[in-house]
Amino acid sequence: MPLTLAQLVADGRLRLRVVAGAASLERPVSWVHVSELADPTPFLDGGELLLTTGLGLSPASDLDAFVGRLAGRGVAGLGFGVGLSHAAAPAGLLAAASAAGLPVLEVPREVPFIAISKAVLAAQAADAYAEVVATSSAQQALTRAALGAQGPAGVVRRLAQLVGGWAALLDRAGTVLHAAPASAARTLAGAAPAAIGPALDRLQRRRLASVVFEAGGEHVVAQVLNRRLLVVGRPEPFDRTAQQIIGAAASVLTLAVARSTALDRAHRRLRTGLLRLLLDGSTALATDVAAAVWEVPPAPGPVAVLTGPAAAREAQLELLDGFFAEHDDHIVVLGAVPREPVTGLAVGVSEPVPLERLADGHRQALAAADAARRAGTQLVRFADLAGGGLLGLLPGDAGRAYAEALLAPLGALTGTLAVWLRHHGQWDPAAAELGVHRHTVRNRIRRVAELTGRDLDSADVRAELWLALRLRSGSG
Repeated sequence: MPLTLAQLVADGRLRLRVVAGAASLERPVSWVHVSELADPTPFLDGGELLLTTGLGLSPASDLDAFVGRLAGRGVAGLGFGVGLSHAAAPAGLLAAASAAGLPVLEVPREVPFIAISKAVLAAQAADAYAEVVATSSAQQALTRAALGAQGPAGVVRRLAQLVGGWAALLDRAGTVLHAAPASAARTLAGAAPAAIGPALDRLQRRRLASVVFEAGGEHVVAQVLNRRLLVVGRPEPFDRTAQQIIGAAASVLTLAVARSTALDRAHRRLRTGLLRLLLDGSTALATDVAAAVWEVPPAPGPVAVLTGPAAAREAQLELLDGFFAEHDDHIVVLGAVPREPVTGLAVGVSEPVPLERLADGHRQALAAADAARRAGTQLVRFADLAGGGLLGLLPGDAGRAYAEALLAPLGALTGTLAVWLRHHGQWDPAAAELGVHRHTVRNRIRRVAELTGRDLDSADVRAELWLALRLRSGSG
């Protein structure tokens, strides 16, 4: 922390005595400057302790103007050396300083100004060293967090602890990816969106590296990290150490995000490969590898298939636990049904199956997901689908299109075919229902065989034609 006037006064070696502005001794001292000019402000930046013996001041000097210039420049305080040109600080100077709230410290003749300069310099050196130590320690802690199992999330959590506030990592759309503590996400979403939103927009629109602003009584820093945004806040302003810690966190997070992204891509490819092994029946190999990598092997149970737009699938991956994998433009989840299906996804769930029969469960889940998609519902279970019979399992659009193509050449003969099949190929009952002679039915069915190019003595052909008739009639 910067050295304050109060700390200088507390240093007994300097024997400083406060003679004006005692209420403002907590001002930090940026530097010590010695001047005997009547107006030293052109050579000051603000924050200095100005030391003078009053050589440039005379009874005719405008002391109010002198103090006003110092206060206006932002001088931390005035050190007045006594015992040389003045036995004591002029009463007019003290009155003007008290009115302006400018601290005045009386410096005894025995204390050289260089001693005060050395004290301030030593304090600044100690402060700089402490800052280096704190920053180095913080960087080590942030690096350890980045290399841990939680990756970027661990870095965000550690950063919030180090600055004594909150931190969040956002994507470029403003979606919170990681936040610590959990209330940070609520702060970004609702505490002061009128200030935070425009600040983040300004950060991206003007292609700035960082922006500092206030929102909801919080001091906030937002910094760009490639395709991410780091936002950090706390009630008090960020000092130089905190700013350097945030900078270190930004560097570490940039690497952690890149590492996490590359690792995530590798894990996704590995999951897909293991799922293919499971579907091919290589159960032991796939479960051994999964247990070694994630310590959670694939579990038997229902198979869930999630299908839909790529953006919705990508969002769903953030919510999944257990073993899951991407496969042929859908997500497969083993052993559990997703608790929070993302809007826009169709979910199909199989009957519980052992891992050795995963391919059967996958086919069931695919059929259920397709039924959910066609029905415009989010979740369909195969058990409910199968309860509607075989027709319910057939793809509606594709099945009806095939039925139309198969039956189109028959024209009015489809009525005779339907009655004949309903009577299991018996001529007399079919002829009686149609009100024609049995030979007429035989001739019509012979014509159906010619038009379709199929042998109607085959049970498979009869079943196919019956399903086609049911699909075209809308029973499917």
